Amino acid sequence: MVIKGYFYLLLQFGLFFQVFSQGIAPKYSNEFMNIGVGARALGMGGAQVATARDVTSAYWNPAGLIGVAHEYEFALMHAEYFAGIAKFDYGAFTTNIQEDNQIAISLIRFGVDDIPDTRFLYDANGSLNYDNIQFFNAADYALILSYARDVSDAFKLGVNTKIIHRNVGKFANAWGFGLDLGGIYLYEDWRLGLMLRDVTTTFNAWAHNADLVRDIYAQTNNEIPINSIELTMPRAIFSLGRNLEITDEFAMQLVMDVDFTFDGRRNTILATELVSVDPRLGLELGYKKTASFRLGAGNVQRLRDFDASYYTSFQPSFGLGFLVNEKVQIDYALTDIGSVSETPYSHVFSVKVSLNPLKPDFRLNKGWDNRYL
Repeated sequence: MVIKGYFYLLLQFGLFFQVFSQGIAPKYSNEFMNIGVGARALGMGGAQVATARDVTSAYWNPAGLIGVAHEYEFALMHAEYFAGIAKFDYGAFTTNIQEDNQIAISLIRFGVDDIPDTRFLYDANGSLNYDNIQFFNAADYALILSYARDVSDAFKLGVNTKIIHRNVGKFANAWGFGLDLGGIYLYEDWRLGLMLRDVTTTFNAWAHNADLVRDIYAQTNNEIPINSIELTMPRAIFSLGRNLEITDEFAMQLVMDVDFTFDGRRNTILATELVSVDPRLGLELGYKKTASFRLGAGNVQRLRDFDASYYTSFQPSFGLGFLVNEKVQIDYALTDIGSVSETPYSHVFSVKVSLNPLKPDFRLNKGWDNRYL
């Protein structure tokens, strides 16, 4: 009955926003928000919506914050993409404000720094003057404020309020606002999750300083930029997870996320004008809750080769996790940002600090099984 309700909600969600988005919104708006956070999650291919239950849940599914087993948790992550040209940074904090309520704050930055501005490379005499080169940054920021509520032993609910800021040096900047809604349903060793991202549509209001580039754009026959509104259309992620206790020392977690987008046909394994579907799979093998080995796969695409034939590509990932002591956990992931390109794999590290453990039965009474922490 619960699964049927999830699918009904997903269908209504998709139909409404697919009609709303026709001819209005571009694809891939605010894509930096879909990279993912936490080396644990990235090592599992980004399949997390049903099973995340630490501070990173604020990003993946805020309902999972109810599963945090400490009074305070912090997380930090740094990653570099495109051979170090772009840098991705993430930090988050969560705490419980009452027995059945959890809050979190997260900050994400994705940026390219020290971009040369060569507009004034030539001086008034037509000579090269490298001293005239200035530098600017192009960066995207997101502040996420999260709240989770323990509705019952089986059902957890969470909501995110997102504030987006994007800037391209002195040339342009944008402010945006949006909401996410997430839920998790627990049934024995099964986890069922649903995450509705940008559920109200996220609006980015762009302001351009056209005077800085007017002459250059006119000389190169480019359109002069004007102030505009950019929409990030909603997406839904349905997730199913299963915990398996192999022995007293070994435990396994299997997760499958299915990402539904409603902004037209995308280059995914299943794509229609109504919805595009992108599956992700993740596996974690844990030893005594102190060490973990992870595998993941996602970004499955059907691509055309030079001979007009088609082949299927996917993005693999690999990860490790170590509990240094009862307070500090270090995670590592090796993941490719696009296996169809020549871009090298990226090494991702993240650190999680957990302080003041709650009573052993605190989350168990809320439906969470601490054997799989």
